[in-house]
Amino acid sequence: MIILFLNCGSSSVKYSVYDWEKKRSLAAGGVERIGLAGSFITHERPGQEAFEWRQDCKNHTDAINLVIRTLTDKEHGVVANVNMISAVGHRIVHGGKFTKSVVATQEVIDELKNIADLAPLHNPAHILGIEAAMSILPHVMHVCVMDTAFHQTMPAFAYMYALPRNWYTDYHMRRFGAHGSSALYCSRRAAVLLGKPVEDTNTIICHIGNGASCTAVKNGQCYDTSMGLTPLEGLIMGTRCGDIDPSICFHMMKKLNMAPDEMYRILNRESGVKAITGGRFADRRDIVDNAQKGDELCKLAIAMESYRIKKYIGSYMAALGRVDAIVFTAGVGERSPFIRGKAVEGLENYGIVADEQKNRDAQTKNAESCISAANSKVKIFVVPTDEEIVGVQDIVALQAGTYDVYTKFRYIFEDKEYRNSLRDEAFAEEIKKKPFLLHAAVNLPENLKEKLK
Repeated sequence: MIILFLNCGSSSVKYSVYDWEKKRSLAAGGVERIGLAGSFITHERPGQEAFEWRQDCKNHTDAINLVIRTLTDKEHGVVANVNMISAVGHRIVHGGKFTKSVVATQEVIDELKNIADLAPLHNPAHILGIEAAMSILPHVMHVCVMDTAFHQTMPAFAYMYALPRNWYTDYHMRRFGAHGSSALYCSRRAAVLLGKPVEDTNTIICHIGNGASCTAVKNGQCYDTSMGLTPLEGLIMGTRCGDIDPSICFHMMKKLNMAPDEMYRILNRESGVKAITGGRFADRRDIVDNAQKGDELCKLAIAMESYRIKKYIGSYMAALGRVDAIVFTAGVGERSPFIRGKAVEGLENYGIVADEQKNRDAQTKNAESCISAANSKVKIFVVPTDEEIVGVQDIVALQAGTYDVYTKFRYIFEDKEYRNSLRDEAFAEEIKKKPFLLHAAVNLPENLKEKLK
């Protein structure tokens, strides 16, 4: 059974291909700059150099057609023909009322359109991707994998707002969260690394990318998360402000005679570290580089973002009572030692002690790492997230009729023996150029250990 998993953004389509029978990732990649000049696809396969091809894609239909052509290409493809694809999964940032993954029917698509404004940077693009993929592959099952599903176990005192009751009963004003598939995957992998049962493990998952969130996981279930009704609440992000005093919005709307839609755009697209750096940078790599060169606004952006992460870590430690591990994941969490280090700096009295050298050496998306010091009571892990494998297993179970909510469902990556072959092979190549990555890496496969002797 070959599963194609899509994650559609406003100008991009990321994809992965998974062979369920062989439990093996066949390929991963993405199309960038959709609707812009210079569109291109990057395609990665195990044991092969990455392949890149430039082709203009005016919309998501063009982009997904390019993905299909690449996957079936005689030289670079991984499937003989399109009929080998059994199902297509679609990552959905905001699932609204949906509490688990569902088959993409017209009714489901219509509901996602109704709540598109709750994730304005994501859901409209997801819908475009679903409709494009269904037109290209009409005879296979399409499944929507909801990022909000993992957070459905939050207690009412965590997800409710102190607002008029009828706003919740009539309009569903509550906290939904996001990055749920990532938090599910990383919390399970942390339990494996700790050698503990999932149901006995408490973790804090710091998913730090352009979008960023912290999730408190208690006994394997979501207990609280930093994002709210929309992905705007919580941490400072690339272009989103995170927590602010709501009165600021009304004050500035009056001052600038600003319409609500314009305020919404500013909070989502013109705020965050981009705003802190004077509108210059949203990419943390640029910010770190310039901060190290002495740029004061970039230094401030790092200080503010890291401080906000630290505040959430502290509050979730209080909420959970006991924390077994803190996990950093996503682009920044996996590859920015500087921001990770700042986020846990000064938490030694709470049993959180980072190993500075290991933290510097953990800069890979292909291997799990431990960056805590030997005397740290709380482990600090860097776990490359894998939202796709969550969706793939949901899809397989839906086809088989064995799927259930995550509290009653066991994923293959909860097993100690689970491996991602694509990442293992990529890491083996990566350490040839960056041997320092081995200093922090943990849970390496036996065949790689043999090669390194």
